[in-house]
Amino acid sequence: MPLPAPPPRLAFPALLVANLFLALGPWLVRLADVGPTAAAFWRLSLAVPFLAFFALRGRRGRPSPGWVMIGAVAVGGLFFAADLASWHESILRTRLANATLFGNFASFLFAIYGFLLIRQLPGRIQSLALLLAAIGAALLLGGSLRLSPERFTGDLLAILAAFFYTLYLVAVDRARRTMAHWPVLAVASAAGAVPLLLLALALGETVMPTDWTPIILLSISGQLIGQGLLVYAMGHLSPVVVGLCFLTQPVATAAIGWMVYDERLSAGDGLGALLICAALVLIRLPSRRVATEAAPAH
Repeated sequence: MPLPAPPPRLAFPALLVANLFLALGPWLVRLADVGPTAAAFWRLSLAVPFLAFFALRGRRGRPSPGWVMIGAVAVGGLFFAADLASWHESILRTRLANATLFGNFASFLFAIYGFLLIRQLPGRIQSLALLLAAIGAALLLGGSLRLSPERFTGDLLAILAAFFYTLYLVAVDRARRTMAHWPVLAVASAAGAVPLLLLALALGETVMPTDWTPIILLSISGQLIGQGLLVYAMGHLSPVVVGLCFLTQPVATAAIGWMVYDERLSAGDGLGALLICAALVLIRLPSRRVATEAAPAH
């Protein structure tokens, strides 16, 4: 059986840049003067017109994906809406380190999905990469992680968000085998926007912002650039690589805390970041073969 063609050279850099922009999300949610669910609604809804334009422009000359596939992507958008609602609420109910660490549990869940997809256990290099990534994440955020009854709801919401995000990623991964990235993201974003608005109104949140700057930046960085590059990369890279790359978000979050809030980084933080970087290098070694390449159907 021939090996799948190597992914485009820009796929992996696009994935890294996507995670850097996605890491801005928690900071911008805290800056917004609307409720957490309302912030998620604006993130999606403001991006939908642009995503629809890109999707329609790129559709010329291409066959329609069919209503079954569109429906599957829409269901994935509902999972994404549930992820954002849970994640944004957790940011306000627990420490940022807790929300970041528990929320990035999706990194390992999606990587596990990748090995289940190819029906193959991780090899020595992949196992070492996963181990280094886990240790790195624990070192990076473990020093500031604090568990307490007062923050239990926020911690639980962050873990719940990780499961919802994994289901969204699985839907996107399946769709990217036959659909371009802009239509996938446009459908998912449109499907998730309305439920988020209804939930925000039901919770009695402030929906209309007085300062639009954080909201607009959240939509541009999180949805147009972050998710746009992520969904593009997912059509060319395996879930194993995509999952581990999510751990660059805690590294970026720690850097934001250092630059914006003057939060000092310890030696453990630096070592954790280096271990995560080492894991990304290992998972991209030539010996990765099928486990870390995109599936042939991609």
